Amino acid sequence: MTGDDDYQGDGTRVVNAGRRREWTQGIVNTPVWRASTILYDDVAHLRDSGGRDTHHRLFYGRRGTPTQWTLADALTQLEPGAEATFLYPSGVAAIAAALLSVLSPGDELLLVDSAYDPTRNLAAGLLKRLGITTRLYDPLIGAGIADLIGEHTRAIFLESPGSLSFEVQDIPAIVAVAKARGLTTILDNTWATPLLFPAIARGIDLSMMACTKYVVGHSDAMLGSVTAAPSHWKALRDTSFQLGQVASPDDAWLGSRGLRTMAVRLKQHGESALRIAQWLAAQAGVGLVLHPALPGCPGHALFARDFKGAAGLFAIALDGGDEASRAAFIDRLDLFGIGYSWGGFESLAIPIDPNDHRSVGRRDYSGPLVRLQIGLEDADDLIADLDRGLAAFRAAKG
Repeated sequence: MTGDDDYQGDGTRVVNAGRRREWTQGIVNTPVWRASTILYDDVAHLRDSGGRDTHHRLFYGRRGTPTQWTLADALTQLEPGAEATFLYPSGVAAIAAALLSVLSPGDELLLVDSAYDPTRNLAAGLLKRLGITTRLYDPLIGAGIADLIGEHTRAIFLESPGSLSFEVQDIPAIVAVAKARGLTTILDNTWATPLLFPAIARGIDLSMMACTKYVVGHSDAMLGSVTAAPSHWKALRDTSFQLGQVASPDDAWLGSRGLRTMAVRLKQHGESALRIAQWLAAQAGVGLVLHPALPGCPGHALFARDFKGAAGLFAIALDGGDEASRAAFIDRLDLFGIGYSWGGFESLAIPIDPNDHRSVGRRDYSGPLVRLQIGLEDADDLIADLDRGLAAFRAAKG
């Protein structure tokens, strides 16, 4: 709780960030402040509070309490160059607020084709109804995105690595184009977090995360965040207030609890996932491993250049087979649960079909795909489990 910016280690930062003494009041963890109504001393106090900036000041429950502020402040401190962070009840809510804070009717959004499917649905649904058009672009376009910018283009949405197929974007090149043309850049940084890719320092204007994943880390809370550069904070805050967005103090507390161990968890997720990905690449029955740290993944050279490390989520393409043999592989796994989301302590496996969610940049794979979330179990045990799954796949494929 020193507040000393000289300490730059990831473990030190996640342990100490956001723990202001006036919020913790001498307790290690900021208590859970549940509130709707805030009571004032008198009418003059009420009127004075209503006329001032309510950021980090008690006003009404929807504007937050120290429980939410602690996590928001911590996430801001993890992003060098950021102004502030706003919390949301889910990652999708965070995406919506970020987009609505910069787009108006008649505007155009450039959206990466490998984005999380709910982001695509938001663009095709709510944004379209509001008169905002969307143009999808190939995740590997790089500086070539300049050719897609039109008179009404206002923002570029990035996600790197891409959802399901894990393409790595040339973020510096795209940011350079956006700044030259006066466009806002929004990055879904859920996979890397600021620990592996400090987005605001790299020129991104709005960096969002589904904190449900690595920040919470225990699969027990829904939470989202958007961290803003100074130029974009006021518009984000105003939009979020107008939308009535607020994260539950209990969920924010769970986010703060998870954040304190995120550095060590993310390191373990990454090390185990890379080891398992390398093992899978040599196994019969695996046609391709889509892990950004491996040379076969699109954009691997960009990953090696720009990222400080790898997380625990990747995919494999099986070597031939069909839906039934893919199901045989997944169903045989004992240590991998079957379920959506990721970033928790438990390993997960789900069937994925990226080309069903692509409009440009469809890619041919050797067989059906499986997404793997590598949890905190022993890597040797997970490898043994996957070995049994691959044996079941080969038997089912015949």
